[in-house]
Amino acid sequence: MTSTEPVVLYEERDALAIITLNRPEKLNTLNDEVIQGIADGIDAAAASPDVSAIILRGSGRAFTAGYDLNPGQGRRPTPRRYGAKELEHRPGAWDPVRDYAFMGHNMKRFMKLWECPKPVVAQLHGYALGGGTDLILCADLIFMAEDAIIGYPPSRVYGTPTTMMWVYRLGLEHAKQFLLSGDQIDAQTALGIGLVSKVFPLDRLAEETERYAMRFANIPANQLALNKMLINQAYENMGLRTTQMFGTFFDGVTRHTEAALPWQERFREIGFRETISRRDAPFSDYGERPR
Repeated sequence: MTSTEPVVLYEERDALAIITLNRPEKLNTLNDEVIQGIADGIDAAAASPDVSAIILRGSGRAFTAGYDLNPGQGRRPTPRRYGAKELEHRPGAWDPVRDYAFMGHNMKRFMKLWECPKPVVAQLHGYALGGGTDLILCADLIFMAEDAIIGYPPSRVYGTPTTMMWVYRLGLEHAKQFLLSGDQIDAQTALGIGLVSKVFPLDRLAEETERYAMRFANIPANQLALNKMLINQAYENMGLRTTQMFGTFFDGVTRHTEAALPWQERFREIGFRETISRRDAPFSDYGERPR
């Protein structure tokens, strides 16, 4: 991939809009440019009269490894301003409202998948981890490669899900099982607990995802939109938006606790991979895979 190639690709083909995360050298990690590219792609597909359904996929070895934590800094990018007078920044200081505005902006762009009137099918290969699950769980359907994994290991330290779709898609027992532990979920488990709709061999995943999504071209767009709105509204009535508000705020809190600060220090001293490896080592007997 050349440096001039977009980090998110958009294509319309055969009644489908295909949005591809295109940062394979960074395992499609999420930064502001990638997140905005996804949001723009959803907007373009929603506005296109030729598009009946949307597929979201990733290039390279994985769908996404989650947020780009910027190993040189050991933290996420500085939150954008929220209209308040800027105070002098002191080391260790944290503005929770500024943090919430930044992460909330990301969460709202992820939710474009949920709010789009057209069906969004996420095509998961390799893995979707951490913040990548905040994105992918906003899709209407998830199709998964049989050797792929999904999970939220930041729940062990340094994060909470912002879109917080886990409990709404899984129910209480499984949401607690995987969010309290941060354990990864393989494809057959994900299918068995209803987290994903279909599992295919990797070499058939793209073909089968497109074949299924093409079926929506035979259903009137307004019928699809109304049914999606009706289903979503049931979850909205269960407090989805309030849960997301707390999830987004708590995410900032977890990154500024006494437990999180030593993790940030190790991040700078020994690097991201080694820090993550040490964090996840006690959980290796539950099927953790290297990444």
